[in-house]
Amino acid sequence: MSTSLLVHGYEVVIGFETHAQLSTQSKIFSRASTAFGAEANTQACAVDLALPGTLPVMNKGAVERAIELGLALGSHIAERSVFARKNYFYPDLPKGYQISQFEIPVVQGGAVSFFLGDEKKTVRLVRAHLEEDAGKSLHEDFIGQSGIDLNRAGTPLLEIVTEPDMRSSEEAVAYAKELHKIATWIGICDGNMQEGSFRCDANVSVRKPGAPLGTRREIKNLNSFKFMQQAIDYEVRWQIEQIEDGHAIQQATVLFNPDTGETRAMRTKEDAADYRYFPDPDLPPLVISREWVERVRSEMAELPRVMAERFVTQYGLPEYDATTLTQSKAMAAYFEETAKACGQAKLASNWIMGELSRRMNADDLAFEQAQQRVSAFQLATLISRISDNIISNNAAKVVFDALWNESKVAVGDNMTDVAQAASVIDSIIEAKGLKQMNDTGALEAIIDEVLAANPKNVEEFKAGNAKALNGLVGPIMKASKGKANPGQVNQLLLKKLG
Repeated sequence: MSTSLLVHGYEVVIGFETHAQLSTQSKIFSRASTAFGAEANTQACAVDLALPGTLPVMNKGAVERAIELGLALGSHIAERSVFARKNYFYPDLPKGYQISQFEIPVVQGGAVSFFLGDEKKTVRLVRAHLEEDAGKSLHEDFIGQSGIDLNRAGTPLLEIVTEPDMRSSEEAVAYAKELHKIATWIGICDGNMQEGSFRCDANVSVRKPGAPLGTRREIKNLNSFKFMQQAIDYEVRWQIEQIEDGHAIQQATVLFNPDTGETRAMRTKEDAADYRYFPDPDLPPLVISREWVERVRSEMAELPRVMAERFVTQYGLPEYDATTLTQSKAMAAYFEETAKACGQAKLASNWIMGELSRRMNADDLAFEQAQQRVSAFQLATLISRISDNIISNNAAKVVFDALWNESKVAVGDNMTDVAQAASVIDSIIEAKGLKQMNDTGALEAIIDEVLAANPKNVEEFKAGNAKALNGLVGPIMKASKGKANPGQVNQLLLKKLG
């Protein structure tokens, strides 16, 4: 559970409900397609509409994806779970009820751990349950009326519910990003927030420290991490202002308007009793054997947290580095390829988390695009040239800059050949005259000249002022046009100064 972070004397309390659309080709209880972007109402079959005489049939692929997420999050997979009818009336709900799970969900408990800065956080999960999506009401394209598109009706969802463990918008966004990473990593969801494949609802309340939980308001359908943080921050400020002005917070469902940066109430929030849940008579209990769970486990790819643990033991990385490098499969694979090629795992980590990530963020690129600018073998070669004292760290940044900005044609084939990568790196070093001066004789001659020209610094150093050495190193580096090896300069200087 997270530590408190006070806002104007109030503790912020946040819980999440995330609807992840499962990556099946057909719907949860029918064979209708789940493909995005089809013409309105062309993918809603008789089963999705609950027409008389139709019966729902469970999609095995949806169940397996729920099992995968449960295994990834350390949850309990229920051997027997039950489907229920959640009753409410809305134009885009053709049945007048939604098939969901209530009392016995398929996935129970578990946790999501992540870093917020250098601090490790853990958010506990209550449950993840299978359910069908509703349709969609369309308002923008109609004057004085609304349209209904039922293509989404029956689309398989996994609703992931947390405990109210988060204490800031930053923490909430970090949690959502980690859950998004896990869901897309194991392939149960494509994670496309713009298309509604990964929708987050934030339950936000505030209270004085030590007081009972405040009344929550649910911000619905947050479809970007940026809007998520803006919406939560606004809602927190609004609730505090209301309380300070003597008003009581009413439980409600609210929407966020990104144009105004404000939340507004949509309807009063229902409680579970309002939905009149009862077991769906058309669906038998969902029974999952231990053998089924173990088969799914054996077929899963290495999980990000497991890979991070391996990076710590195999490559000697700090936990923070390992967790950061496993933010995506592409980044993790890039790191391993770089580390194995150069034999310098920590340096590879530093460059990927530092220079590469900085440039990627500045240019607003996904990692898959960034690695087309500088391949893993090119970065490995660059790190090797630093380790071999051929170029300095500062010179390496110049080479990296050239690769990023000028070598797009050269890396078009992804530069997967080590010899090709070395050729490109070495040609840039040569063209820009970045090779370090490693000729001891030539360097000693420069040092002798600088010592003769700066007798005061020499005297101060010999008198015990260690900082006086910096006054000698600078002129030496300038005289060598920055090509002298700083480590070698310091070593020779100390030797000559006795």
